[in-house]
Amino acid sequence: MTVHLPRDMGLLVVATQQSQGRGRGRNAWLSPLGCAMFTLNVQIELNSKLGQRIPFLQHLVALAVVEAVCSLPGYQDIDLRVKWPNDIYYGNLMKLGGVLVTSTVLGSTFHLLIGCGVNVTNSNPTVCINDLIQSYNLQHNCSLQPLSCAQLIARTVNCLEALIDNFQQGGPESVLPTYYKRWLHSGTWVRLWSEDGPEVQVMGLDHNGFLQVHSKEQGVVSVEPDGNSFDMLKNLVVIKTH
Repeated sequence: MTVHLPRDMGLLVVATQQSQGRGRGRNAWLSPLGCAMFTLNVQIELNSKLGQRIPFLQHLVALAVVEAVCSLPGYQDIDLRVKWPNDIYYGNLMKLGGVLVTSTVLGSTFHLLIGCGVNVTNSNPTVCINDLIQSYNLQHNCSLQPLSCAQLIARTVNCLEALIDNFQQGGPESVLPTYYKRWLHSGTWVRLWSEDGPEVQVMGLDHNGFLQVHSKEQGVVSVEPDGNSFDMLKNLVVIKTH
């Protein structure tokens, strides 16, 4: 249905709960009340700067969620982070949310469905954004207000629109400084594929949005985000099993 929408019309679907929420691969996404969940339809021209580097879109969405909170006056030190390729984390400790992007190409246009879920007011199954705000208030003797799911979704969509516009005008260089400010991985050492795999240092993202790592044996190589993810507990870049 979304492919028949007029080019200048957006579509945002918001769920208060889901019975069959899903993540990447066969992962399930738990969807309790208090989790901000939405699907956004976006159209990107193939010959545009973002269209030529479409893997960047999932990075922009994850960044938009973090910026939605941390760009609020007083909230800049709330410890929200982007975990490559598509997760939102509390520091490097706990996952708060994730992004899933699916695409269809018709003619010269990407028709993309962006799915996102973020724990906002629900402390289970991990922690939520308002837990972090409450903790920050206690530590710094201040009174930042909790956020609502509606507020987070609205700010995320606005931030995403700005990030996409910036990317379309200036390419990766226009967003990467902000992305690196918010992500977890600069300069970290990880092993590829297994605990006995080669040790490499994370360098950043290449111009296609793939993870760039450096090893003594191979120099700088790229790891595609589709099918790979960080295992934060083992400090690995692993292949997802399906």
